[in-house]
Amino acid sequence: MLLSLNNITFEFGERTLFSNASWHIYPGERIGLVGQNGAGKSTLLKVLTGEYTVSEGQLSRSKDLSIGYFHQDLQVIDLGEDILHVAMAAYEKALKLDVEIKELENELHEKSDEKSLEYLADLYHQFDLAGGYEMEYKAAEVLEGLGFKTSDLSRPFKEFSGGWRMRVLLAQMILQQPSILLLDEPTNHLDLPSIEWIERYLESYQGAVIIVSHDRYFLDKMVDKIVEIAQQTLNHYSGNYSFYEKEKEIRNEFQLREYENQQEFIQQQERFVERFKAKATKAKQAQSIVKKLDRLERIEAPIQENKKINFRFQLSIQPGKVISTFHQVSKKYGEIEILNQANAEILRGDKIALIGANGKGKSTVLRLIAGIENAVGEIVLGHNVEVAFYAQHQVDALDMQQDILGELMQSGSGKTELELRELLGCFLFKGDDVFKKIRVLSGGEKARVALAKTIIGKSNFLLLDEPTNHLDMSSVNMLIQALNYYGGTYILVSHDRFFIQQTANKIWEIEDGLIHFFDGNYAEWEIFKKKKKENEQKTTSPIIEEPKPAAEAAQTINPQKAKNKEEKKLRSRFNKLEEELNHLNLEKSKLEIALSSADVYADKVKFQTTESSYHIINLEIEKRASEYEQNF
Repeated sequence: MLLSLNNITFEFGERTLFSNASWHIYPGERIGLVGQNGAGKSTLLKVLTGEYTVSEGQLSRSKDLSIGYFHQDLQVIDLGEDILHVAMAAYEKALKLDVEIKELENELHEKSDEKSLEYLADLYHQFDLAGGYEMEYKAAEVLEGLGFKTSDLSRPFKEFSGGWRMRVLLAQMILQQPSILLLDEPTNHLDLPSIEWIERYLESYQGAVIIVSHDRYFLDKMVDKIVEIAQQTLNHYSGNYSFYEKEKEIRNEFQLREYENQQEFIQQQERFVERFKAKATKAKQAQSIVKKLDRLERIEAPIQENKKINFRFQLSIQPGKVISTFHQVSKKYGEIEILNQANAEILRGDKIALIGANGKGKSTVLRLIAGIENAVGEIVLGHNVEVAFYAQHQVDALDMQQDILGELMQSGSGKTELELRELLGCFLFKGDDVFKKIRVLSGGEKARVALAKTIIGKSNFLLLDEPTNHLDMSSVNMLIQALNYYGGTYILVSHDRFFIQQTANKIWEIEDGLIHFFDGNYAEWEIFKKKKKENEQKTTSPIIEEPKPAAEAAQTINPQKAKNKEEKKLRSRFNKLEEELNHLNLEKSKLEIALSSADVYADKVKFQTTESSYHIINLEIEKRASEYEQNF
């Protein structure tokens, strides 16, 4: 075990974030740390590093434990070194040895002796063990994997923007190879190729990795365990984020049933007390019940995070069939070419995701369509097209003296105050938050107001540039629902692959100055790209086939026989799966009836046994249903 939290309690001011919470971290684990905004995810990471001290409980660390903590506050660091040497700072021991080696070599030029030469040989060996001979190569490899060009490696760190600085510091953290790597929103500021690179790197990482992220696609690929912060405790789930969501739903159903049953019991007891507390013959019994209720451990109602949005778009006018066309469009920034005689057409009802590496011109294309920038060639909006453009610069168009609700009320959407407050709740503005003045909001909060204002308009064509920035998972789900209800056309830029998968029916990729089109969702596009790459490798690398064994050769002579045999095998498994699913669903129904019985609920042992059986049945059903979907 690398690190363990045993029954810890942690207070932040007067607020208790964790109470009697436990967590054991083992070598090689891949853990996603999740919870609502403000639940204490970043705080818990600081508890793990020792930056914060718990008020109760015990934190135990293994000997020689090293922790690397990557977080967004690091970008304020301002260094004068080039980024290659900033990344190489991860090799602290090797760099110290390098200084000592150079000093000793200079001394030996003046005067050499056998003892010094032996010591120098020992230093060379230590330098090798510390990774000194490969540190420059590895640092360059990681930096280039995170999107830097070779020519960037010699540029000073302080010349780069906050997002690129984060990449350099992430590279340094990765190269340190700590026992536990804590990553707080590591995919922020990364484009898709860089995210895919870091996924490949972390797959072979030897240490434990703990990830806080709003990128559920990244979590699904990277983690096999979820630790959830909820109601001041830590809940543990074995599986990725998608498994956690399903399992949490099952747990919430149980918790809600237990909560409702307990509330009914409490109400019955309270009615008895109210009725008989003044009656002499029953007063003692009533008093006993009051004491019993005081000692009762109350079950909390589960928090409903993924609410359905009750919102409908109202388009002002129906546009023509063609929304926008590009004809021989070229765009440059100095020597950097974005588009070179590119052609494209957007049709009514298209839901397009514009993807690719940073610097390829995704945001530029949105600005060209919106008419904010000019280009060589022709860009034409179709008949009756009304454009609404969301990007970070839209924040500047907000009225800083207005409150949030007032800003949306003045947008001309025709929505009632109740509808607008519900929508603002989806964007993390709840209760009296809606009366905050725009001028006092943070940059992220202003961006959310601007996005909400774009969403409620009556435009029939939306341009959305990184709309999921500053949103938590629940809010991203709300935005997905809203866009799925939207009857117009949109084109969006995003690095959130789950968001793209749920919202886009076409993929556009900018490459070599052209726009490449794919009709289908993101998952289909990934399959297409993978097959395309495999085909390219086949054409460039001729394969010499080895002679087939006699048995295999005979099988290829009669493929129909093999096909019939496989079909028979599949039919047999299909029938067995259906039979198993029917039996399991029948057992599930019986257990549901048992769980709703007052007799079962009254018997704690019987209830726990039945509940456990119900949980196991659900897992078995899910396992077989997954096999059914994959094969049939």
